Amino acid sequence: MEAYALTDVGRVRECNQDYIYSSSDPVGCLDNLLLVADGMGGHNAGDYASRFMVEELNHYVKAREEGLPVQVLKDGICQVNRQLYRKSLENPVLSGMGTTLVAATTQDKTLYAANVGDSRLYLFREGALRQVTRDHSFVEEMVAKGQMERYSKDYQRRKNIITRALGIMDRVEVDFFEEELLHGDLLLLCSDGLSNMITDEEMALILSEHGSLKYKVEKLASQANEHGGYDNIAVIVADPQISEVRPC
Repeated sequence: MEAYALTDVGRVRECNQDYIYSSSDPVGCLDNLLLVADGMGGHNAGDYASRFMVEELNHYVKAREEGLPVQVLKDGICQVNRQLYRKSLENPVLSGMGTTLVAATTQDKTLYAANVGDSRLYLFREGALRQVTRDHSFVEEMVAKGQMERYSKDYQRRKNIITRALGIMDRVEVDFFEEELLHGDLLLLCSDGLSNMITDEEMALILSEHGSLKYKVEKLASQANEHGGYDNIAVIVADPQISEVRPC
């Protein structure tokens, strides 16, 4: 795998509550690891929550010597969530803090992803961008029930209300996804500071351009800032480098 990661404070916020981690090399028993967290909470609580989640999950995975990818991610996320929740009870300054998380790892030709909240993972294949993860948000729940139209004015107004986060309760429900990867695929992990600022079509156009992963990531972040940069921006673009198999 090859990957490039970037986080940017944006043009409005004074504090960056997004936190990222990207390793193309093995981390513990995983072949690689990509993490994006978007914190929430007053003062520095959101910054603390996202950093704690990413750093402690990374430490947990490094210490795991064996295990299937989904089980390793599940055990790690649940353990760090409990630790983060206890921190919020012990320190009044951290009360009410929480964070989203999207995590990914690849093994052989399979993508394993996990998410809590509305940070996203997309799969870019043959010029088309498809969201793999599902947002845990009020508007997406309303869309699923047929009570709201996606991208309507009401959807846009209320899309920042999330229904699931890490650190706010002792237990958390994590969603997992598996995808078979093909030659030429790219992975895009991001916070809503990117996905709320530019459309999927704009992201796909940038990922289609010639250039390095660094160029694509920096252009995605730049475009989000050009559109207002109202939130912190976190972006990881990864090339799983799946070999092209040709029949004999």
